[in-house]
Amino acid sequence: MLTTTRTHRLASLMALTAALAGCGGATDKDNNTTAPPPPASAPVTLHFVQPTENVLEPGASEPLAADVTVNGGAAPNGTVVTFTVNPSAAATFSPVAPTTVASVASTTLTVSSLPPSATFQVSATATSSANTAGDSLTYYVRPTHKSLQVLVPAYFSASGTSSPWATLTSGAASYPDVQITAVASASDGVLTADSEVDDDLLTAITDFKAVAGTTNKVVAYVATSGSGGSRSVADVKATIDNYIRLYPDQLDGFFLDGMATDSARLAYFQDVYNYAKARASGMSKGATPPNAPTVIGNPGTYPVAAYAGVADTLVTYAGNAAAYQATDPQPASTWVYAKDNTAQAMLVHTASTCTDMQAAVKHAHRPRLNTGMVYATNLAIGASWSSLPTYWQQLLGTVDSLNKKRPLPLC
Repeated sequence: MLTTTRTHRLASLMALTAALAGCGGATDKDNNTTAPPPPASAPVTLHFVQPTENVLEPGASEPLAADVTVNGGAAPNGTVVTFTVNPSAAATFSPVAPTTVASVASTTLTVSSLPPSATFQVSATATSSANTAGDSLTYYVRPTHKSLQVLVPAYFSASGTSSPWATLTSGAASYPDVQITAVASASDGVLTADSEVDDDLLTAITDFKAVAGTTNKVVAYVATSGSGGSRSVADVKATIDNYIRLYPDQLDGFFLDGMATDSARLAYFQDVYNYAKARASGMSKGATPPNAPTVIGNPGTYPVAAYAGVADTLVTYAGNAAAYQATDPQPASTWVYAKDNTAQAMLVHTASTCTDMQAAVKHAHRPRLNTGMVYATNLAIGASWSSLPTYWQQLLGTVDSLNKKRPLPLC
């Protein structure tokens, strides 16, 4: 009887021990128990939603924001986003590590005193569980922008009181704060020793420059190519000399049409540029000091960077208004950010309405385009520069309003 009782107790104890071991009550470093799986990581994405422009000026401040998603939805409020800049001295952030609100983390970027054409990179990163996501962008630094100006291809006749030159002059009087540079053309830009002064053109230039309160300029149209191909350097220099002979003290510089875009003719234009800049004698007293002529080159598109050294201003776009909206110096022509905005000009035709004109001018005014001399006309190719646009006054008003940061005039 006693033996039987002990046997039952022993069996019960063994059963209890087994049960405790099955419940984890016993430990053994050599057992084969599998560790629980780690928590699943959450997929995270991040992308910049600001800025709208990546071209800034020294000392400028710009809002910067990044959108963060986790598991395909908005990141929880309070998710940390860290902003960094390379090189680190290029800019600062305030705050450096903002947190998300409605999936967006915002900060303010302030650019240091960097030289023109400097570049720097900004990055943002966010982490969720074991995953990290980031985005980066490149900033360009341009010189502090100058007021927009108007560049008018005034290739039209100067005779008669109804001449577009009269309208050009009256517009200048209406908007004295808008600097206008008119491109005057005599004999289609090819002058010889036999060429004579165009008295109507001389009078028109004189009246235009005499408008009170203005700093308007006139540059002479010079053709560098013709039906037979490129004109010789000697012929181009002769045209420059004859403009000065025929229109003494009236001209502020020269407009070199037909400028090339590749390096093949760079030496040609360097020679012409050096010659033109040296022709101070006989130039207008308003020419840039010390009486040096202004030289504007017209390649009509972005040339190789070296052409920035053979003109004071380059026409980097000449064409129709629709195509101009797709014009962008990035990434191939970012050398433009080393120059003032007035070192670039655009001439847009077929801007059929006043609204089209304003869209073109606003596009040029963007920091990304860095274009400071503008012109738009409703006239189409073939007769683009034969007269002024029907919205001439609104064009001047649009430029004046942008310069003064006022609402644009109604069209």
